[in-house]
Amino acid sequence: MPTYEPTARFTADLDRFTPQQRCRFHRVITRAFVPDLRAGHFRAGLRAKGVRRAPGVYELTWAGDDRATCQYGPELVRGAPHIVWRRIGTQDILTDS
Repeated sequence: MPTYEPTARFTADLDRFTPQQRCRFHRVITRAFVPDLRAGHFRAGLRAKGVRRAPGVYELTWAGDDRATCQYGPELVRGAPHIVWRRIGTQDILTDS
């Protein structure tokens, strides 16, 4: 199981989400992101890709314009990837990932 940590900006962004948006995010993480992370590749529907202006930062998109950015952090549990969640919101988050 991957480990994760949110940045303060991610937490502040997530606090502005509606309960329905938070539910969709949780669903996409548990049903798509984590299984794809384990498989070593992301499904096309998750639209995961690198952020051009921020090497090592990735974005994933779901439910229209909802998206999040993340990066890999130092492994905390041997053999488990560690994800640092950076931002969550709309495309506007990419101006300052």
